[in-house]
Formats: sequence, C-alpha cells, structure tokens
Amino acid sequence: MEMESIFGEPPTPSGMDSSTSVQTQSISSEPCKSQQTLSHVDTSGQASMVDISSKEDSNRVAVASCRVLLGQKAFSLVAANQIAKGDVLNVAKIAGISGAKHTSNLIPLCHNIGLSHVRVDLSLNEEDLSVEIEGEAATTGKTGVEMEAMTAVAVAGLTVYDMCKAASKDIQITDIRLEQKSGGKSGFWSRNQ
Repeated sequence: MEMESIFGEPPTPSGMDSSTSVQTQSISSEPCKSQQTLSHVDTSGQASMVDISSKEDSNRVAVASCRVLLGQKAFSLVAANQIAKGDVLNVAKIAGISGAKHTSNLIPLCHNIGLSHVRVDLSLNEEDLSVEIEGEAATTGKTGVEMEAMTAVAVAGLTVYDMCKAASKDIQITDIRLEQKSGGKSGFWSRNQ
C-alpha cells in the first residue's frame, strides 16, 4: 500500500506487525502539481494562513446551501411552531447570520472578513420532510466569502437539530455545499454551470 503524506510521516497503525510494510513518500522541497493547489499548506507540508496582502479588492459574493431531514414528527412540530424551545426557523436564521460573522474564530486559517451582507433563508419542504437552508455572504475585499456562506448554513442546520432533538434523534444535516461564488481572480463559479 502506497501512501503520500502532506503533513509529515503518518502515524504507525496500531495492530500491525513488523512483517507489514507501509511505503510512504516524503514531501520534497518542490511539491508535486496536485499539492500546489493546496493554498493552506506551505512547501514543508505545514499548515499556513495565505498571505492576501498583494490581492486586489473586489466585490465577492458566495451562496451555500444545506438540508436538514427532520422526519414526520419533528417536521410537523416545526411546521406548527410547536417545538418547546421556540420558533425554530427564526432562531436558526439568527444563528446562521451569527455563524457567518464568527467564521474566522471557528475555522483556524480563515481570514477575518468585514462582511457587508449576510442572508440566511430557511424553508420547509413537505416532500422530504426537511428544512432547506440557503445562505449568502458578501464583502468587498481581498479574499472570498465561501467559508462564511457555508458556515452560515451549517450553523443554521445545527441550530435546527438542537431545537428539534427532543422530538427526534434521527435528524440528519446533509448536503452542506457551495452553490455559487463571484469575484476575485477566479471570477464566477456555479454548481449549475
């Protein structure tokens, strides 16, 4: 079995006897092509915050989404606004906005960004008994807001779970993903291109 490590030597798996060999390939001072795309890893394989000081300011917007599968009992309670902890959709919306504003405190290598706008929308989907969440973050600056948009929907989804967990332990938070982004050197990208 061959394994390439970008963070130094891998730990020795427990339970392996001395006759089992694992081949590893160390990082050279010149990373391979695929490693050059890892912007948060330096040439020695260490985690590193990206220096954005030479980048130009641009208008940046990112939209992310997520789905919370509730099941019949929790869905019915949310739809009737009968969850004991309160109004699930409004509390989750506020939590998502707050989450976007705190992204750099949660994700270690994210830059602290001055957000100009955050939107979090939650809607009930009767077909699959879910809460659909969409979040948008915007700024004018040197780095994108994809992580802020994804943190917004993730925190909103976790809040839905927290508020509904007494009704069901089978709730699932799924499909946290970037839907589109604009601005910066890479320009516009959309999942639906």
